[in-house]
Amino acid sequence: MSSSNNRQRQGRDDVSSFFTPERTSVDHLNDTRGMSAGYNSHSYAHMGRQEPLKGGKDEEDEAWDVYADFNNAGPRYSTAFGTATSTNSGGYQKLQTPPTPSALEQQVDSSGNKVEMVTVPAMGAEWSKDEMRNMTKRGRKEDKRERRSQFWKAWNRDQRGLCGKYFTRRVLVFFLFGLCAAIGVILAFTIPRVPRFTFNSATPLANATGDWATAVPTIFSRSPANFSFPAYAALQLDTTASFLPLRFTSLKAEAFDLDTNRQVGTGDLGKRVIPARGFPRILLPMNMTFAAANDSDTTWKNWYDACKNRAIYSDGKRTPLKFRFALDMTILGLPGHRQSTVQIADAECPIELPINSA
Repeated sequence: MSSSNNRQRQGRDDVSSFFTPERTSVDHLNDTRGMSAGYNSHSYAHMGRQEPLKGGKDEEDEAWDVYADFNNAGPRYSTAFGTATSTNSGGYQKLQTPPTPSALEQQVDSSGNKVEMVTVPAMGAEWSKDEMRNMTKRGRKEDKRERRSQFWKAWNRDQRGLCGKYFTRRVLVFFLFGLCAAIGVILAFTIPRVPRFTFNSATPLANATGDWATAVPTIFSRSPANFSFPAYAALQLDTTASFLPLRFTSLKAEAFDLDTNRQVGTGDLGKRVIPARGFPRILLPMNMTFAAANDSDTTWKNWYDACKNRAIYSDGKRTPLKFRFALDMTILGLPGHRQSTVQIADAECPIELPINSA
């Protein structure tokens, strides 16, 4: 039996197993005979069509020539080796590039410039409720209000600054504190202070000189009772509290008798710059003028006795003048008018009447 099987196997060729599905399975662990499909065309995955593809319509008219790039026998598919001459009709011919859509839509305006025509699709009418609300004035205001509210909320939470990432809440607080401190320091050095006034203890009223000596006539009259004479009020200012020079735009003075409180003179210094951090002295021109009903007036009598000739008195000492100065000033850098008062009770009269005037 075994010998007959051997002869039968020897008579088969290699491809005979292709048609004998009854052969022993390749699974040597399984003793039993099983059915096997064998080695046929259906044992493997399909790899596509096996016959050569037919050419398209362009290949039916003219066969594909793989040597066309080298023998100049047909259309050249590469420009690596130059182009053929126009006389060689069978040589290379450049294929026409199809025009682009943008080139097809280009037109020329009246000045000769190319204008590209772009087709914009028409806007449909399918608007949402939010879009229709945003198109109204009320909707735009609400959006603006909402953005402003979100902006301040983010700034209050220190998430953003007033100018992008700059000037956050913390930075702004420190900046304002530094700014206020700087402003305070600057104002402390630049704001002018009202100076203090005192009379020169030696000569509170000085005799007028120069043009001012002749600007006011010197008169003492009993009938009618009046007097007038020019003088200088010798004042000393205390400007130690100011760091910058004081600029007076006006400085006016009025003189009043201490006993009767009646005005006996006026003065005007005008504009003047006074140095700071010192005790400067000024001469304020005064027009001492007074008129009374008769020579028994107390004010007239006080000033007349103080200005008599020294030879009349046995000790050579005249009656001192007693008056009060009310100063009204305007300083550049300070709002409004500033007032100051200074008085003296032992001033010497700046003029001396002749002996026969008594």
